[in-house]
Amino acid sequence: MGPTQAEDHDTARPRLVGGPASPRARPDDVDVDGGPRTARPPWHEDASAVDRDVAGAVGRVLDHVLADRVDRARDLDPLFGDDVAGRVAHFTRAGGKRTRSRFLWWTLRACGGEGAAPVAAALRIGAALELLQTCALVHDDVMDGSVLRRARPAVHVDVVAQYADAPPAGRAVRLGGGTAVLTGDLALAWADDLLAEVPLEGGAARTVRRLWSDMRTEMVAGQYLDLHGQATGSRSLPRALRTARLKSALYSVERPIALGAALAGADDGTTAALCAAGRCVGTAFQLRDDLSDVFGDPRYTGKPAGGDIREGKPTCLVALAHARAAAAGDHRALDVLERSLGHEALTGEGLEEVREVLAGTGARAAVEAMIDRLVAQGLRHVDGALLDPHGGERLRLLLASAAGEGPVRDAHARGARPEPARAAGGREAGR
Repeated sequence: MGPTQAEDHDTARPRLVGGPASPRARPDDVDVDGGPRTARPPWHEDASAVDRDVAGAVGRVLDHVLADRVDRARDLDPLFGDDVAGRVAHFTRAGGKRTRSRFLWWTLRACGGEGAAPVAAALRIGAALELLQTCALVHDDVMDGSVLRRARPAVHVDVVAQYADAPPAGRAVRLGGGTAVLTGDLALAWADDLLAEVPLEGGAARTVRRLWSDMRTEMVAGQYLDLHGQATGSRSLPRALRTARLKSALYSVERPIALGAALAGADDGTTAALCAAGRCVGTAFQLRDDLSDVFGDPRYTGKPAGGDIREGKPTCLVALAHARAAAAGDHRALDVLERSLGHEALTGEGLEEVREVLAGTGARAAVEAMIDRLVAQGLRHVDGALLDPHGGERLRLLLASAAGEGPVRDAHARGARPEPARAAGGREAGR
């Protein structure tokens, strides 16, 4: 359900945050005895300082929170703390562009949010979004059987490698899948805990918690439609677009924007305009990820090319190619699609045939045009809202760049210079 970015090529074992001998970080401003802490928690930052490095500010909150959570897990049981909690911490800290938390932050700033309370809430909820993304990607890799994520072994693959020598043969595979499911579950639990710890009042509290609840359900719905489309061989373009909206547009862009607007106390008209922008750009975000999967360079996407084709995913790109081939009576193109989609052992040569069909039917160009139209439409919604000049411009730039700039370069084309895939879309969508 998530992106395919190679933002971090570190292949080390999960690096634990904190340790048994380290003082446990607390998610509040008091020590165990109730006295005031001498050092402020990392979410007590000035808005202008966060502006200079949103990802770094969210990362500091994650460091603080994950140190505490891993310490608690290791106190409970060292093996669990290392194998599960440690992997949640490593996965969350070691990759991703913090896209969702950046959307939340710049919406807050665009809507005039700058006081200590909304800044602290935005940083903590931003960290919760990153933990939710960990859950989404780890589970996604299990369901899709993906072996790589962010250019490193997927969690279930890493566990199998760790216990490869454990008898009897085959148990390591079962342990790997089960551990990855639990790793995602723990990340989701920690995300919910972090959100629950954020002090919110009145209407903002109700709105934020409703948005969070809706977002989690939408995320699962999108993943189910994705799985259902793979199993049934769906080639419906409307269904593919709906899956893209649930799988990425809402969870990756629109809901983080809505959370930022709620924390800033934005009026209904501004919130509606920004959410409409997020819906458009979020859909483009997923469409770009679909293109990157087929045409992007694995050194930059962090995953083998053609994963969506081998898994038979019901993407808009494939649905368009199928519809255009059928309308033109192009039986060769239809044959290539039918025998390639969902074929796990598809070779590089076979993938090249699919690429030719996607380009030859005009599906690739059509998706590129859809991306351009959606981004332009989204920016018009932003331009129609009354926003803080500084925050509004930064939000506009983030929306404009979220779906990438121009066509994804062909990694297979002779002499082509590989271009990093910019979409963090999908269920990461970047992830």
